[in-house]
Amino acid sequence: MPLLWALLALGCLRFGSAVNLQPQLASVTFATNNPTLTTVALEKPLCVFDSSGALNGTYEVYLYVLEDSAGSRNASVQDSTNAPLDSTFQQTQGGRTGPYRAVAFDLTPCSDLPNLDAVGDVTQASEILNAYLVKVGGNGSCLWDPNFQGLCNAPLSAATQYRFKYILVNTATGLVQDQTLWSDAIRTNRPAPYAAIDTWPGRRSGGMIVITSILGSLPFFLLLGFAGAVVLSFLDMGTADGEMTHDSQILQEAAPRSLGSSELSYASVNRGPPLDRAEAYSGKLQD
Repeated sequence: MPLLWALLALGCLRFGSAVNLQPQLASVTFATNNPTLTTVALEKPLCVFDSSGALNGTYEVYLYVLEDSAGSRNASVQDSTNAPLDSTFQQTQGGRTGPYRAVAFDLTPCSDLPNLDAVGDVTQASEILNAYLVKVGGNGSCLWDPNFQGLCNAPLSAATQYRFKYILVNTATGLVQDQTLWSDAIRTNRPAPYAAIDTWPGRRSGGMIVITSILGSLPFFLLLGFAGAVVLSFLDMGTADGEMTHDSQILQEAAPRSLGSSELSYASVNRGPPLDRAEAYSGKLQD
C-alpha cells in the first residue's frame, strides 16, 4: 500500500489522454522545500503518454516554461509544421516573451520505473528521485559559461508565477506526438523581508548568544591592543632619545679633556731649554 500511494502522489497511475492532464508540483514527501526562490520541482509525466497504448519507436519529453500572463494558457510550443519550438531561456528573457525549452529527457516506460521502496537507501535515493521528478531552474552555470552545450535550465525569478507544459516528441520524425495542458500558475517563493527576520534572543540557543557576544566584543579588544602597541612604541622612542643624549654629553665632556692633553703634549714637545741654559747659550753667542 505505501508504494501504491506514492505512485498515486507522483501521478504515475493517471490514465486517459495526455492532453487532459497538467504538470503537477512534486509531492511534499519527496520535495519538502518546493518551490524555492529560483526552482520548481515537478512530477515527470510517467505512465501518462503511454497509458492508452504502447508507443513504437524512440521518444523524448520536452518541458516548456512560460511566465504567467493573460494568454499563457493558449501559448503554443510548436510551429506550423508540428515541430517543437527550440526557443531558449536567453531568447525569451526567461519566459517573459514566450515559452522556452528548459529540460529534455527520455520517456521511461511505465514498466521500467525503479521501485520506490528503495528510496530510503541513500545510495539509490538520488537516482530514484531523478527518475520521478524534474527540477526546473537547477542550472546556474549555463548563463555565464560560453562553452555550455545543451538546454539552459537557468534559475527562475523569485516571486514570479510560471506555467509548465510537457510535450512528447518522436525522435525519428522530430515532430510533436502528444502534449499536456499548461499547468496552473505556480509562484516561486518571495525573499523574506528584513522586518520579518526574528531577532528576539529567546529564539536563539545559548551557544549562539555566547558566540554573538564574543564576536561583538572582539573589536574592542583589538582596539585596546592597538592602543597599547602605540603607547609602547612611544615609550621605546623616549628611552632611545635619553640614551642618545647621555652619550652625547659624555662625548662633549671627554672632548675638552682630550684637547687639553694634546695641548700639554704639544707644549712639552715644543718647549725650549730652561731659562738659565738659554742665558748661557746667548752669552756664548756674544763671545
